[in-house]
Amino acid sequence: MIAIISRILAVIMLVGCASDGPDGKTEAEVLYKEAQELVESERYILATEKLQQIKTQHPYSYYATPAELLLAEVQFKQESYPEAAASFLLFRDFHPKHERIAYVVYMIGESYFKQLPDTIDRDLSPGYEALKFFDELLAKFPKAPEAEEAKKRIEDVNKKLREKDQYIADFYFKTEAWEAARYWYIDILTNHAREKDLREHAMVRTVASSCQMKKWEECLLYAEKFATLVDKKNADEIRSWEKNCRNKKVR
Repeated sequence: MIAIISRILAVIMLVGCASDGPDGKTEAEVLYKEAQELVESERYILATEKLQQIKTQHPYSYYATPAELLLAEVQFKQESYPEAAASFLLFRDFHPKHERIAYVVYMIGESYFKQLPDTIDRDLSPGYEALKFFDELLAKFPKAPEAEEAKKRIEDVNKKLREKDQYIADFYFKTEAWEAARYWYIDILTNHAREKDLREHAMVRTVASSCQMKKWEECLLYAEKFATLVDKKNADEIRSWEKNCRNKKVR
């Protein structure tokens, strides 16, 4: 009798233990649900193991595709942004018709955006990649829920890039590397012409750099072109540099 009761208790304990995990019709479904629970509790390493199991052991399962996407999200949550960008990009390339493709494109951009440094004196190349995918989102999915946030990110990236370009141009100007300075100010006029203050600053400095380079004819041409496009204070400064160019004098 005691033996029978012991067996019954053992069965009850086994059933109880089995019910602690998520239900699922297949092993892949169970693994995926377990991974979701682990992500919710921020146990990302264990979640990654479960998701990798689905990829390697059940590559043709229904849950293989959601596992790919969740794995990319886990990498993002772990702040492994280069890896997340690569994973989201692979997902986009292999599942271009997926119902969440707009979100995936946004997350590629966001993964690059998160790689931007806090200061403009460091490498901002991830910003160009971020812009590429945010622009892709707006072009292909303008009504996506992520579109408005993408527009804000574009503004943030462009602001950093403008500040970086001005930082470089002004550095060369201050160190009297006139040719390099003029190159960067002209680049600013090409790429950041919408920003009035920066645009006018670049115009004045383009004329000034040309004068300091003793490029008299170019100086006069720039002065004539820019003097009517700026406010009075900047116009007066341009005319002052123009006078120097006519007299073939540097400062």
